[in-house]
Parts: sequence; structure tokens; C-alpha cells
Amino acid sequence: MQTIHNYIGGKFQEPKTKNYLPIYNPATGEIYAQLPDSDSEDVELAVQSGQEAFLSWSSLSKEVRANYLLKIADGIERRLDYFAEAESNDNGKPLSLAKAVDIPRAISNFRFFAGALQHFSSESHSMEENAINYTLRDPLGVVACISPWNLPLYLFTWKIAPALAMGNCVVAKPSEVTPATSHLFAEVCQEIKLPAGVLNLVHGYGHNAGEALVKHPLVPAVSFTGGTKTGAHIASIAAPMFKKISLELGGKNPNIIFADCSWELALETSLRAAFSNQGQICLSGSRIFIERPIYEKFKEEFVRRAKLLKVGDPLDSQTNQGAVVSFDHYQKILSFINRAKEEGLTILAGGKAVELTGRCARGWFIEPTIIEGAGSESSLNQEEVFGPLVTLNPFDKEEEVLEYANSTPYGLASCLWTENLSRAHRMSKQLKSGIVWVNCWMLRDLRTPFGGMKNSGTGREGGWEALRFFTEPKNVCIQY
Repeated sequence: MQTIHNYIGGKFQEPKTKNYLPIYNPATGEIYAQLPDSDSEDVELAVQSGQEAFLSWSSLSKEVRANYLLKIADGIERRLDYFAEAESNDNGKPLSLAKAVDIPRAISNFRFFAGALQHFSSESHSMEENAINYTLRDPLGVVACISPWNLPLYLFTWKIAPALAMGNCVVAKPSEVTPATSHLFAEVCQEIKLPAGVLNLVHGYGHNAGEALVKHPLVPAVSFTGGTKTGAHIASIAAPMFKKISLELGGKNPNIIFADCSWELALETSLRAAFSNQGQICLSGSRIFIERPIYEKFKEEFVRRAKLLKVGDPLDSQTNQGAVVSFDHYQKILSFINRAKEEGLTILAGGKAVELTGRCARGWFIEPTIIEGAGSESSLNQEEVFGPLVTLNPFDKEEEVLEYANSTPYGLASCLWTENLSRAHRMSKQLKSGIVWVNCWMLRDLRTPFGGMKNSGTGREGGWEALRFFTEPKNVCIQY
């Protein structure tokens, strides 16, 4: 039984309560580790540690801070296989996916922000009144970074890297469901001798450790990725305290396929957008709209290929889809499938739990599920399932599919497949989402802003936006 500890002031520590929570391997359904059930006392120690380290850390030159970020990236890379196996065991995703995407992206996050830091500049404006204005951007202090369970290290590092780069100290709370790689990350920070207190990890439940962190008066900013309901609760606490907040929340993303699409690319990418990471990606293309002239042909081939996807042991290199993250989430996804059956919708593929043998006999596996006949107002097209379930719907006109696409409370991402350049520009402008991918999906340039509209959140992460978020701008006006 592995025991994970908090990481405070450069040391691994027990929680003050000495209470621990179980961690399950989703593929086996078994408890394999325990993590601290931390509370406000642990948060207080972590914030104090960050406060003590802040002045010296923020006073270091950009080059020195960037060098620490590069050392962290190198440290993760040296242990890439170890990180990938931990991520797969913790989350249930295929080991091949963790090796190819999750861990390399975490490494890229640190290397990108190490470089971006050294190229970051602020604004200056001259005036006719013989004056010049320039903007100072100072670090905020000790910031809170709260990350989700679906891409544990990937999104954890996307917050921490820019925060540290700009001279802040961090108290991070990873998801209590998938804490393993954050613990390994702390080991890397200790190994490369990141100054004590610059990074602190407090594990535990969101309503306990997470809420105490958000409420702490010496934490001026909160960066959160997770569910919309939790994001709203964080905002209700942080807004009256005038904290800076960045909230990257849910999505119910449309994937719009016109008859003039590049057929093979649209088909294969739509399959990946639907079922990668068991559909547990906020950017998944879970509502697929297909222009009527190609609807039947696309449906037939999409269903055929989905049925060929192998659901199995995440450690098997042939596995396409692993286990969903927890038993509660497993039940939630199955409840949506049962709802579809009750509504008389057509299940074209999947629709059932998968029972494996051997090591994974008690794991939480669900077939890739494709549902036809759900109207735009159906809960299956309005609520975030966050699992291997997609809906197919035909459309006739551009105006019609725009209305369908924009009909949900969410506005995170959209996909658009067409070879008509004018249509691509026209629809990209009208789609109410923070990201529009045309003839691609998940093609990410780390320099670009990332975030959503409506219930998908507030603020933007990535690139200069992240560096700006973790600073306080100050205008200086000098007349000469």
C-alpha cells in the first residue's frame, strides 16, 4: 500500500488530522494507495510556507527561474515511463496515451513557459503631453492552483508552470481521485532543489482542503479546472473577497461535418475526439452533427470503426479505451445510457458496461456508445456526460446547425469540417465557443489563449494570458 503525503516547505508531511483517503485503480477496482485527508490546518501551513519563500523567489532573475523550470522538465522526462505508468494506474487511461500525450505535454508546459518568461514584455505608451506610461507586472504572492482528474499531470503543470515563472509561490490541490503524478512531481522538485516553499501540495477533498485554500485571505488568486457547479461555488467565495479567478469548466462541444469535408480525416479525427481518454476530456466532440447528404454513409462507417475499438486493460499496448476514472463516474455514465433507453432513442453502438477477466475483472469499463435520435433539447445533448458517449444528428442548413451548436449552456470548443473557406470563416465567427478547430481537433499551440464562454468558464489560460493572470498590472505615468 503506497502512502502519498502533503509536500510543504520542501518536505513530505502527514496531514494534521493523520486521516487518509483511499485511492482506487479504476482498471482493477482495488485500493492501491492512500492520500492525506487534509484540512484548513494543512492549508495554513502551506500558505505560510509560500509566504516565507515568496520574497526570495520573486527576487530571482527571470533566467534563474526559467532554469528551474527547465530542470523540472528534464526531471519529468528522465522518469517519463514511471510517470506514465502512475498516470495510467491512477486514472484508468491507456498507458500508451499517457506516454504519448499526458506526460510529454507536462514536460512541454514547463519548457514553453521557461522560454515565454524570457520573452515576456509589458506595454509602454507615449503621450503628446511629454509623458510616458509603462506597465509593471508584479507577481501576486501565494496563488492557489486546483487541478482535475481527467488529465492529472497535464493540467496540473499548465497552471503551476506560468505561476512559478512569474515569481509566484504555489499551493496546489490536485484531484483527490488522481493524486499519484503530482506526488511524483513533488519528488522531482525536491530532487532538483527547487527552493523550499515555492511549491506546496495539499491533498484532500475539495469541500475541505480546497475550500480552505480558496477562502484563505493571503491567497489573492485561484486557478481552477473542473466542473461547472464547483466553479460557481468557488466564484461565490472568491468574488466577494476580490480575488483573481480563472475558471476552466465544462463543455458540451459540437462537431459539425459538412458534405464537402475531407472524408477520411473527418471520420478518423471525429472518432478520436469522441472516445479518447474514455471521452473524459472537456474538449471532446460529444455532439456530432452531419450534413444530410452524407449522414447515412458517415453513420455507418463511424459506428463500424467505434465497434472495432478495443476496451481493455490500460497496460495492454493494443487497448484503445481504458477504464473510466471512478465507480461514481461509471454509474453516472450508465445512468445517461439508461435515460436514452427510457426515451426510446436508438443505440447504434455500445450502451453497456464491459466485463473483463483477470486483473481487470472488477474494473470500471464502458463500451464506446453512439446514440441517434436525441433532439437538441434532450439532456444527452445539453448535459456534460464526460464519458464515452456521443450523439449523432443530421442537419440540412448552415443556419440550422449553428442554432443546434449554440443551444447548450456551454461554450468551450467546436469542430468544423469543410473545404469551403468562406463557410469556415463565417461559421467560426458565429460559433459561441472559446476555441474553433477547423478540419482538426486538439491541435494546440501553447501561445494561444484557452478557455470558454458561458458556463464553460471565465478567463483564459495558456500563452501570454496565463502569464498576465499570475501578475498584478500597475501603470506608471511620468511627465518630463
